[in-house]
Amino acid sequence: MAIDIKVPTVGESISEVTLLKWVKNTGEYVERDEVIAELESEKATFEVNAEKAGLLTTNAAEGDTLNIGDTIASIDDTAAKPEAAPEQAPADKVPDEAKKPAPDPEKTKPAAVADPSVKATPVASAIIADKGVNPKDVTPSGFSGKIVKEDVLAALANPGRKAFVAGGELYSRNERAQKMTSLRKTISRRLVEAKNTTAMLTTFNEVNMKPVMDIRAKYKDKFKEAHGVGLGFMSFFAKACAVALAEWPSVNAYIDGDQILFHDYADISIAVSTPRGLTVPVIRNVESLSMAGVEKAVLDLAKKARDSKLTAEDLTGGTFTITNGGVFGSLISTPIINLPQSAILGMHNIVERPIAENGQVVIRPMMYIALSYDHRIVDGRESVSFLVRVKELLENPTLLLIQQDPIKTLLEL
Repeated sequence: MAIDIKVPTVGESISEVTLLKWVKNTGEYVERDEVIAELESEKATFEVNAEKAGLLTTNAAEGDTLNIGDTIASIDDTAAKPEAAPEQAPADKVPDEAKKPAPDPEKTKPAAVADPSVKATPVASAIIADKGVNPKDVTPSGFSGKIVKEDVLAALANPGRKAFVAGGELYSRNERAQKMTSLRKTISRRLVEAKNTTAMLTTFNEVNMKPVMDIRAKYKDKFKEAHGVGLGFMSFFAKACAVALAEWPSVNAYIDGDQILFHDYADISIAVSTPRGLTVPVIRNVESLSMAGVEKAVLDLAKKARDSKLTAEDLTGGTFTITNGGVFGSLISTPIINLPQSAILGMHNIVERPIAENGQVVIRPMMYIALSYDHRIVDGRESVSFLVRVKELLENPTLLLIQQDPIKTLLEL
């Protein structure tokens, strides 16, 4: 008897999804609860599992747009499970040639690509290592930006010149059409909606990052040893924003109909770039987390985003957003508000620049920060004061602990 596998309900407002890829293909035998496909909605990516063990038959192609309830595959649970591979023959019956010791894999395997951030297939890695090809000169065409054999061969055939598409022609005038994914459609719609429905304005400031960088340099090893996670910049920014949000609540609020909805907590969304587009998972109750707690949450969400494991719950309910264009080299930008929130903080590249300090010109690692806000709910005084407070907390990290200058506290000022 064939069991139909249908697109599950993934949210009240979601009516269609995109089939990203088949993990199992037609004709393969699958076990119960084994992942057979990955689907993408306008909010998140999720897996489809086999409801029973049996022989799989797929009814849709990768890239297809499907409605909730559509049948994407069927499983014949009456099919016999393939027999396991026969056991290896006893040693005394193995031919003499087979008794020769296997070559040392460490001596025979091709050298890996030097840069661990470069993703390549084993064959492509071997050619890159053998021919001394710079992976940055290769245009990847594999899934999720992976370099395949044909990409490396194309780079070798045209040294010093790079086609837009791996294996493509030089001086090409070709055009390609690609269907927008559900996630990309949602990103497009929400960004346009934010620009058209809010009175968006951006204010800027700059931060001397030396105090934070000195703390990281001094304590990063002990921090990693004690908490099992690295000490990054995001925990400092998230905690500073949580303090400032408590002091300027309108920045942490948003308009709901004819009301303003204030939040007595800081659920901070962190913008994460993935191969399929921008996602904004949420760290809950940042005001109550330790520095290590924030770093662990960031690491967990980044891993889930990279592995396409984010759920709708991970992506909803944020009250404020932080985006870091600095990881891509951005010096300054005007980030777009993440609806329905009222403000977003943009981090940027850290650049050594000369500044005046105590009447002297000194070189300091400086970062521009930007706050885009909805002027319907956040006034200029509040937005500028919020950003100044974030700057103060980052340039005096001890204030993150007690939120007041010790001397001013002593003098009750």
